[in-house]
Amino acid sequence: MTTATLLHERGATSNLDLAATMAEIGHRARAAAALLGLASAEAKVAALRDAARAVRAQASEILAANASDLEEAESEGLSPALRDRLALDPKRLEAIAAGLEAIADLPDPVGRVLASWTRPNGLSIERVAVPLGVIGIIYESRPNVTADAGGLALKSGNAAILRGGSESFHSSLALVAALREGLRSALLPQDAIQLVPTRDRAAVGLMLAMNGVIDIVVPRGGSSLIERVQRESRIPVIAHLEGLCHTYVDGAADAEKARKIVLNAKMRRVSICGATETLLVDRKVTATILPPILADLRAAGCELRGDPEVLALDSAVRPATEQDWRTEYLDAILAVRVVDGIGEAIAHIERFGSHHTDAIVTEDQAAADRFLREVDSAIVLVNASTQFADGAEFGMGAEIGISTQRLPPRGPVGAAELTTYKYLVRGTGQVRP
Repeated sequence: MTTATLLHERGATSNLDLAATMAEIGHRARAAAALLGLASAEAKVAALRDAARAVRAQASEILAANASDLEEAESEGLSPALRDRLALDPKRLEAIAAGLEAIADLPDPVGRVLASWTRPNGLSIERVAVPLGVIGIIYESRPNVTADAGGLALKSGNAAILRGGSESFHSSLALVAALREGLRSALLPQDAIQLVPTRDRAAVGLMLAMNGVIDIVVPRGGSSLIERVQRESRIPVIAHLEGLCHTYVDGAADAEKARKIVLNAKMRRVSICGATETLLVDRKVTATILPPILADLRAAGCELRGDPEVLALDSAVRPATEQDWRTEYLDAILAVRVVDGIGEAIAHIERFGSHHTDAIVTEDQAAADRFLREVDSAIVLVNASTQFADGAEFGMGAEIGISTQRLPPRGPVGAAELTTYKYLVRGTGQVRP
């Protein structure tokens, strides 16, 4: 029985126990990464498909573990929106299994020739994709991230050390067991996917100091988690900031299209990072387009908070404060503001947004082009719901998160984004003069 297993069964008894456990996990991950990085594409596909089968075969155990998490979440007063992020049911569990199969079907990202050229001296040079190595993934609440992160790391030839949220602890343990079963059946190292076996927050600090063991850290969660990781990490970070997403209804918007898009962008699933949190409407169409949009949202159970112009139009709307423009609700709440055209909309997004995902609804091609060009977000959409901010919807099978940083990777982080590259140089006896 490993130190990690003992720690899970009896709980951390000291910082020394935890440090020893993290060191053991890191040692095992590095050894597994060396093997997995050389695994064939066929072996990785087999592991992912076997993991999907294990998720289906172990459905009752996974759902029972999730029920334990949900009971604890309710007793601790977790909000309905956060409990929704945490909850699994047969449909969501099937989506997890199907997601693993979708990752399996992706082209293998390892070994891709990214560029090639020949120098005048005859040297042949290739830039080739290779795994990052060991990825530390720190995330909150949603148990499906456990499967997505483990599956994407496996596909890209990386070992993954997963530190899930305390709320989803039992669910993540059960899902990791299924992922490791897939690795075992494909004769790949099971330690390529490991879950930190404690809820102790000190484990996060230890992970962030494991430079030389972990090659990259991917945090996924609220702003406090991201800020802590960026502040404390001694390891490069791929940052997934909060999703303060906007939909702007332009003066040239189609009214029915705007109603459909706004309702979906906010209410399809309020707890995901791609949900619209602020609606901006051009003053030109406020009196005509906005009232039915507000009625649709209210009928769907959305609380509305607006600026004075919105309040004058609909007295049932609550007054918005400046803090509302800065808030990622992750709930059935929407802030609504009237703006004086596309320029003011873009300025609002730049001031209050998180550079995650923003959309425009318009039939004016020039306005659409300007929005695409000037909005500095990882994902910018025209005439489509912000809820498409998802790696699976981009054809990536799944994603670990939406990177909002300027350095690559940016946007959905899928299997291909979890690789780096090296140069292969072939000569015929050349020496440098």
